[in-house]
Amino acid sequence: MSYVSVVVDNNTNATDELYTYLWDLPDAEPVPGCKVRVPFSIHNKETDGYVASVSEEAPEGVRRFKKVLEALPDEGLTREAMETALWMRSRCVCRYIEAVKCFLPGNTQAKRKTKDPFEGLEAEPQKALALNADQQKALDEVANALDRRENESFLLFGVTGSGKTEVYLQAMEKTLAQGRQGIVLVPEISLTPQTVSRFMSRFGKERIAVLHSKLTPAQKSVEYGKIRKGQVDLVIGARSAVFAPFDNLGLIVIDEEHETSYKSDKSPKYDAMEVALKRAKAHGAVLVLGSATPSATDFYRSQQGIFRRLELPRRYNRVPLPKVVTVDMREEVKAGNRSLFSGLLTEEMEKTLAAGKQAILFLNRRGYSAFVSCRECGYVPRCPECGISLTYHKEAGALVCHYCGRTEPVPRICPDCQSKIIGRFGAGTEQVEEKAKELFPEARIERLDLDAVRKKGSLEAILKRFASGRTDVLIGTQLVAKGLDIANVALVGIISADVTLNIPDYRSGERTFQLVTQAAGRAGRGEEQGQVIIQTYSPESAVLQAAAAQDYRSFYDREISIRESALYPPFSDLFRFVISDEDEAKAIDSAARCVSWLKRVLSDDYIVMGPGPSPLMKQSGLYRYQAVVKAPAGKRRECSAAAVRLRKLFEEDKSAAKLLTLDINPFSFI
Repeated sequence: MSYVSVVVDNNTNATDELYTYLWDLPDAEPVPGCKVRVPFSIHNKETDGYVASVSEEAPEGVRRFKKVLEALPDEGLTREAMETALWMRSRCVCRYIEAVKCFLPGNTQAKRKTKDPFEGLEAEPQKALALNADQQKALDEVANALDRRENESFLLFGVTGSGKTEVYLQAMEKTLAQGRQGIVLVPEISLTPQTVSRFMSRFGKERIAVLHSKLTPAQKSVEYGKIRKGQVDLVIGARSAVFAPFDNLGLIVIDEEHETSYKSDKSPKYDAMEVALKRAKAHGAVLVLGSATPSATDFYRSQQGIFRRLELPRRYNRVPLPKVVTVDMREEVKAGNRSLFSGLLTEEMEKTLAAGKQAILFLNRRGYSAFVSCRECGYVPRCPECGISLTYHKEAGALVCHYCGRTEPVPRICPDCQSKIIGRFGAGTEQVEEKAKELFPEARIERLDLDAVRKKGSLEAILKRFASGRTDVLIGTQLVAKGLDIANVALVGIISADVTLNIPDYRSGERTFQLVTQAAGRAGRGEEQGQVIIQTYSPESAVLQAAAAQDYRSFYDREISIRESALYPPFSDLFRFVISDEDEAKAIDSAARCVSWLKRVLSDDYIVMGPGPSPLMKQSGLYRYQAVVKAPAGKRRECSAAAVRLRKLFEEDKSAAKLLTLDINPFSFI
């Protein structure tokens, strides 16, 4: 007989521990990850569980044990997946069952007919392309690591259009030829079809499974079934694809590794890159992180030798990087031009369209305009539940809250002062689209943002029209900055480059540099040099100057110096505690007590900041206050342990605020 510790499928803090059961099933072997049925609670309710560990000896001090009722090994986790889940529980300070469920498809009983996730994808068979010297050198390094079957991590630092994807493809070809398995992560679900098509062209549809959070439980169950039965050896998808239940991983690729979407914003708040590192190490696999604008943290790791850096400094086709021109919009206003389009951008758009070329206009904000306001008293309609300004959407003809979805009619008269001078001010993608159609009436113009692609299949249709030349101008938010590879794009206009510079986040400079550089990277991917026009009210910004010069090293040197002096990652780990309640006074009091307790239990090495209002102070009817702890690099564990204790104290204290959430190294402080 054996004794097994079990993660019970009961998602509460009160039951977030491992429970020991007696294994007395002669026809089944106890192994970590195995799904079981066990009697749970004083009522002995039959409950699902997952074996965390196995021992031949009973825990000390316990005489009687409940028995495992049934083993369901085909529905569980691999040993490595369970080990990773246990690591996630500690790393992310989440519940055991939350971590375990990351590796499960959800509705494993789904029987109804499911839609093929490949439906509508087209891919002509394609042979490997010839590599240039830089690509070949990078591939050789990865291939050598694959041959040694040793865990190694690479940062593939290549300018936009340098051919990183072809390196991924040929490295994956070698991996699969060795009889091993691979995972490719992309930052957005919307980019999955493009990536799948590239890999389908090389490896065929039959070898690939697709995993992302928008699959229905039935679809996800089917894809998991293919993986577990060995019918596929390559998984492509967004963040959650890192949990693909492979048992012989050889290569994990994370494309555009700098993207914030690789960090989960729901518990467990994992970073897909950290999970990939953990899984690659367990399998003796190779990890490749690719980006033209790597996060400062990961570039620092490459300088410290944690990652091996491989560089692709030139575009694949040898065409120079696009010419970049910065326009000072303050001078435009002085000259009497209050349009969204500077004189230079208008002129270059006309030239581009006359030459039969295409253009992309980038604005990192969705909606027709930022807000409605009264010009006389300053009144701005706000969501009563979330406390943020409502956004005007032209197509809906209404004001919409982007957080809770609340909709209200547009006021004709200011409810505060009765003035009729109330209306839309600011700029969004719809307004840019409207102005572009006014300036260039003959051009075929489309918008690509989250609002325009809500209807199923609309994203693929918009991209297909643009790629085939049926659209002349594509206007969009950050979706257009990611992964578009259209040879006929000659001009990229960045409408307002400094939108992200002033968000309340230490990464604002990094985000701005990345967005501008990635958006600029869409230009001149054919045989001719492209052009980028950056419109800004802050031309003196060192970040924008580095982006305009396409000088990552200049940006990085300044950024890493700032972070070191201010003790921001990678020189620390940040713990963000958010305390929420319907009663603002209770939220404030609980946040103050949280800070006081943290200062008392943590050593002087830790910096406890706050409490203060969260940038989004009210959401879904809850007032939100926060505290932030800076844990010096290498001292994360003590703060994690304190966070677990604080969570339990919070739950036991009936006078405390309703909700306490924790995010370690958050990608957003909103």
